[in-house]
Amino acid sequence: MRGVRLAHPRFQMTIHLDVVIGVGVLAGAWAGAWATRGARPRGAEIAALALALVALLGMLNGPMHDLSDRVLFSAHMAQHLVLTLVVPPLVLLAVPGWMIDGLLRAARLDTLVRALTRPVPALALYTIALVTWHLPAAYTRALEVHGWHIVQHLTLMAAATLAWWPVLGRSSLAPRLPYAAQILHLFAFGMPMTAVAAMITGSEALLYPFYAEAPRLVGLTPFDDQRLGGVLMWVPAAVVPLIAFTAVFFRWVAAERDEDVAVRDPDERPALR
Repeated sequence: MRGVRLAHPRFQMTIHLDVVIGVGVLAGAWAGAWATRGARPRGAEIAALALALVALLGMLNGPMHDLSDRVLFSAHMAQHLVLTLVVPPLVLLAVPGWMIDGLLRAARLDTLVRALTRPVPALALYTIALVTWHLPAAYTRALEVHGWHIVQHLTLMAAATLAWWPVLGRSSLAPRLPYAAQILHLFAFGMPMTAVAAMITGSEALLYPFYAEAPRLVGLTPFDDQRLGGVLMWVPAAVVPLIAFTAVFFRWVAAERDEDVAVRDPDERPALR
């Protein structure tokens, strides 16, 4: 669905109705599932879902959408970072295990999802999606054909969700990895994006000529813009997994401490976290 453009003195602010409707459907389905269960979500789950949906609306509408689609490659890479490193983990944190398991059972997808969320296939699919959509031909095609651009964003988010699942998944049918394996998984998680970023940053040629004809709103040449986009990918590809790595490590330490307490004094219950 093509977007509605709102007049603005400096640019056209595009609102994509399909994005707005999709976000509304996701929020409604999540709230409806909680209402059907007769329970209330935790504050952290509400906050995670709200941040994920706001990020989707912000990245796929308005100034950020217009800059990434028509003006700056670096803006497009920032958009892809949010769609792969921010939205999927927030959604996984927002959706409780019972909700995921109910959906998987209803759709009879539990066996397939359990297979796809194991580390090797999950990272393989994530790598394929990242590399394929940043190859010049596929990337340009997505910019020129709106339908392919939607497919690009959906496949990037789906593949990133699979890659985050072994660490953040809350399903009992497709469970997350043990803590030690989560740390190893996160070490490998940043490699695909780092490889793509290195390809873009180190290129001596303009990989995406589409932006060469774009209007220059800032003092960046198309080549400088391309390198900036590569750097923007490179840094978060290392920093975000490191943050997750740190969180997993402290959760592991806390779990080990609780187990030690339980062994020493079976009657003493560890505090809920």
